Amino acid sequence: MIEINHLTKKFDQFAAVDDLSFNVAEGEVLGFLGPNGAGKSTTMKVITGFLSPSSGSVTVDGNDITKSPIEAKTLIGYLPEGAPSYGDMTTLEFLNFIAEIRGFRGDEISSRVQHVIKEVELESVVQQTIETLSKGFKRRVGLAQAIMHDPKVLILDEPTDGLDPNQKNHVRELIKNLAKDKIVIISTHILEEVSAVCTRAIIIDEGKIVADGTPAELEAKSKYHQAVSVRLNQDYDLSSDLSGIAGIGNVVKEEEENSFTILASSSDSIFAKVSEIAQSKQWPVAEFHVNRGQLEDVFRSVTIHSQGGE
Repeated sequence: MIEINHLTKKFDQFAAVDDLSFNVAEGEVLGFLGPNGAGKSTTMKVITGFLSPSSGSVTVDGNDITKSPIEAKTLIGYLPEGAPSYGDMTTLEFLNFIAEIRGFRGDEISSRVQHVIKEVELESVVQQTIETLSKGFKRRVGLAQAIMHDPKVLILDEPTDGLDPNQKNHVRELIKNLAKDKIVIISTHILEEVSAVCTRAIIIDEGKIVADGTPAELEAKSKYHQAVSVRLNQDYDLSSDLSGIAGIGNVVKEEEENSFTILASSSDSIFAKVSEIAQSKQWPVAEFHVNRGQLEDVFRSVTIHSQGGE
């Protein structure tokens, strides 16, 4: 369990993190979201002990990160933004070095290093110096060092940054497998990653929590929750057929030709009602499906003040 109580981090008079409180339990994959400058990376640096809090506390499995830093940090694997490493070392040399400073000795070093190389698929670059690696491979080396000691807590800052779609999918599957007996916190700006990997999401803005829930719970707050998306084979005026029907709100014409989004006026499903009207009026339907909601829409609505909204 990670317990964060009234955490504040100030730089002079600026509060980058402002009275944050939340807990994360074993088995949870927490997506930590927010616009640039919201305080995500600062929060992660405080949780991992890279920065000391101005006030409040962070405990990892009962160990206070300030009062018992060694005990707490032993439980944490951390992939920071940028994944700093030693560029003149080969991938193998660097991972051997990490294994040694994590306390492994003798055959244990080789065993752990070979395990993480296989887990993160680094076999093709083990003899290359890190400075010659692509951004994606550097990110994977960073992930390998973070899981070297099989930590109870894994804190990942933009883990799929720089990866191609296949690599992203592999890392996401790896994270899901690792999360079975760990706590995983992922800072990301890729909202699709939250739906793909996370069991819970927290959105922060200006150092404060503005939303907290499962991806499905947050999507349910979107204006697109229960909306029906329709694409037609030809021109047709849907609006007149739907005018005045209870439960149905606005009809939005999308950029794609003959495509519409029919919004619900409440959280109740309108799919059956719209389907019935479509059949009775013989709409020339090509596609027809329910929208469960959009995280992007929720993200914008709860962080609108920091983006210059009113």
